[in-house]
Amino acid sequence: MSTTSRYVRLILNEYGVESEMIEERPWSRRKEFLALNPAGTLPVLLAENDWPVVGATVIAEYMDETRGALKRNRRLLPETPMERAEVRRLVDWFLIKFENEVTRHLARERVFKLQMSQEMGSSAPDSTAIRAARSNIRQHLRYTDWLAATRNWLAGDTPSYADMAAAAGISILDYLGEIEWAEHRATREWYARMKSRPSFRPLLADRVRGIFPASHYGDLDF
Repeated sequence: MSTTSRYVRLILNEYGVESEMIEERPWSRRKEFLALNPAGTLPVLLAENDWPVVGATVIAEYMDETRGALKRNRRLLPETPMERAEVRRLVDWFLIKFENEVTRHLARERVFKLQMSQEMGSSAPDSTAIRAARSNIRQHLRYTDWLAATRNWLAGDTPSYADMAAAAGISILDYLGEIEWAEHRATREWYARMKSRPSFRPLLADRVRGIFPASHYGDLDF
């Protein structure tokens, strides 16, 4: 239920990089994890010689430099400076703005608090935070509708990091049944294409302990 971690998983899968997932609960503040990333945030990629590459956008740039340049038409960061700027703008939109205004609050209140002990911040869900996040969903999805309706993919003609970032956050909301898909046809059609990509299959197989996904979560035609 971490947008940034799902983003990196999609990128690894798109580039065919075999990886082993390690579950980390950042609120636990494990000493071993803090030694890798003193900020205590996710995700962290243990790359060559287990050297930690920290942060979703940093990992994405690292993957583009080490894998993307060899993928030609399957590269997730375009070649021209202006195209790359638009992809980066939308990645920031979905990993920062969308995350801070919607996904982070719903994931924390509906999922993470159930996994925490009292000492680490467990409490009853904050209904005010949930209502605020839900009120922001439609605004963000209307913008995603516009992107999906006016472009082949969110940032342009080909799939990019922007699509991976958007799908990572939206997939969490979809798991939790927070999206009224009938109201967002363009986003729904784009998201169906994303769900159909082989890179997305591991995410569709995800299950959170104690929380079942929406009935349509794993369906490619929903």
